Amino acid sequence: MQTQVWLAILSLTGVLLGGGLSYLVQTSVQRRNERSERRRLAAERAETRREEQLDLLRQFIRVAQQAERAAEDRKRTPSWKKAALDVVDELWVCERMIHVLFAPPLHGLARSYVTALDHVLWQEVDEGSLWDYLRGPKVAFLDAAREELSRPLDLKGS
Repeated sequence: MQTQVWLAILSLTGVLLGGGLSYLVQTSVQRRNERSERRRLAAERAETRREEQLDLLRQFIRVAQQAERAAEDRKRTPSWKKAALDVVDELWVCERMIHVLFAPPLHGLARSYVTALDHVLWQEVDEGSLWDYLRGPKVAFLDAAREELSRPLDLKGS
């Protein structure tokens, strides 16, 4: 009889120990899977953010080029003025989106470039110095944008 009690106790201990180990393994695997899923989602968010940033930079550069062309072809006609106003409006929208999607240093450079473009559209600049006037803000912005895009993706803050 005493042997049967000990066998039952040992059997129960084995079941409890096995169940406990099984529980520990399952929770460990579940935590690892959750961490892995969080990392995967963070990487997806970071990659999506990078694509948004690249699209915005492409749009900003395209519109800035249109503004440069409008400044160069200044005719002061009603159709030119409407086209220039449309380009400037789109340029300021892009600048505000850069404020949203990028760090303050790049936004500051974008704002300087937009301000310079706005100036050359509406103010007379000495003949031949339009490009000289725009070169500094433009190159500073493009260099900073390249540097921003060359940084590794931020998987934590996205």
